[in-house]
Amino acid sequence: MPVHRPGSVRPRRLFLAGILLAAFSLLFTVPANAADTPARGSAHMGIGVVAHDGQGGLPADTRATQTEGVDVASYQGNVAWSTLYSSGVRWAYTKASEGTYYTNPYFAQQYNGSYDVGMIRGAYHFATPDTTSGTTQANYFVDHGGGWSQDGKTLPGALDIEWNPYGASCYGKTQSAMVTWIRDFLNQYKARTGRDAVIYTATSWWTECTGNYSGFASSNPLWIARYASTVGTLPAGWSYYTMWQYTSSGPTVGDHDKFNGALDRVQALANG
Repeated sequence: MPVHRPGSVRPRRLFLAGILLAAFSLLFTVPANAADTPARGSAHMGIGVVAHDGQGGLPADTRATQTEGVDVASYQGNVAWSTLYSSGVRWAYTKASEGTYYTNPYFAQQYNGSYDVGMIRGAYHFATPDTTSGTTQANYFVDHGGGWSQDGKTLPGALDIEWNPYGASCYGKTQSAMVTWIRDFLNQYKARTGRDAVIYTATSWWTECTGNYSGFASSNPLWIARYASTVGTLPAGWSYYTMWQYTSSGPTVGDHDKFNGALDRVQALANG
């Protein structure tokens, strides 16, 4: 028969309780980076620019005529379009969709509201190349507000292709696979609308994730993201930008842009 030694049971119970408590903590503790990951659908143009490229000064005076614009998404809610128009904003892009799982609940107010005050407007799609194909996402975009009409007030759709806010920057794709995904999206968008989509990106992301591919520059207008006094180096192939997102902290809505030309050039892009 085992001999009971006084005081031997309590330490054993405390030891077992400690093991259980540690296991429980590991099971239910949320990693710090998981808590910082945004909810699917909340991505928007420039979501990774400050973190990856930083934020500098406002654009320097280029002595060239440029036209002020803005881009908006659901996190900005109902937009005061008349205030923006009065401040000189003449064109706008509204997020329409993301992946094949999200549409902007404020799309009607934002897209139609800019049009109603006299702006030239367009829609953009936030790409998630790790969820579905480029062809599938182009169809989803067109079917959910990303189409084009020859009314002189509608800009071609824009593909927002940048850092992945939900995981690996390049969405787990090789550079060649990323180029293929983008090409599939652009080809399908043109097949559906007759227009070449605008590409919104940042030079550092484009270099990392496409290998600085130059093959889209001849047909797709470039919308560059850089929050500094100059646009800096452009992605390969493009000798000039069409649009430039230069800040995420502008008046009325944060994301402000410059169109590289006077208003008649914005109208020319709308007319195709």
